[in-house]
Amino acid sequence: MPDSVSPARTDTGVRARLDKRPDEVSTMFDGVAERYDLTNTLASLGADRRWRTLVTREVDARPGERVLDLAAGTGTSTEPFADAGVHAVACDFSLGMLTVGRRRRPDMAFLAGDATRLPFADASFDAVTISFGLRNVVDPDAGLAEMLRVVRPGGRLVVCEFSHPTWRPFRRVYDSYLLRALPAVARVASSNRDAYDYLAESIQAWPDQQQLAERVRASGWTQVSWRDASLGIVALHSAVRPV
Repeated sequence: MPDSVSPARTDTGVRARLDKRPDEVSTMFDGVAERYDLTNTLASLGADRRWRTLVTREVDARPGERVLDLAAGTGTSTEPFADAGVHAVACDFSLGMLTVGRRRRPDMAFLAGDATRLPFADASFDAVTISFGLRNVVDPDAGLAEMLRVVRPGGRLVVCEFSHPTWRPFRRVYDSYLLRALPAVARVASSNRDAYDYLAESIQAWPDQQQLAERVRASGWTQVSWRDASLGIVALHSAVRPV
């Protein structure tokens, strides 16, 4: 498995290393922005739509509430909130992703921002959510602390992230898919297949459900819980900022 000394630039573009240097991660996502949503749908066999629905339900935002959708990419995860009358802000540090998102949905609010230094005042939002992005933050614990800061007391957090299937036979099948089938899909659909090698490696290196729950709790959040989706391929962690 490539490590932090592997070359970041490949024949198809930039791929981030597992030390997740912000400049490499943002450049990598800039390079795949145009076909990012299509590639994700193909790679997940359409499950990405269901995962977005689960996040929307878990956040349970009401019209008029303010929701921060962090690592929002092109804004596909933000759309359900905006369409429901929620004041949703799509925030990402990839300018390429934001450019595609603004072109797709000029009616939505897009803002560039680093998860470890969010450009928002304290207690600005009723809820914050991050889907498949915490894994790409150079310091996830700092990101969780920043999310806590910008949410009002009693506000909610929902983290949707790839996780670890709990049934061992399925886990072996899933690992094989990550290492073989996912890069094959990326070769067809993405402009940078090497970015999806990083995706597979970063998923395998990510903490399991219990370990992530402990990190969320250690960042100051309370009422931490999670639910598995797609047999544990994805987990939704929920928490509340103490009052």
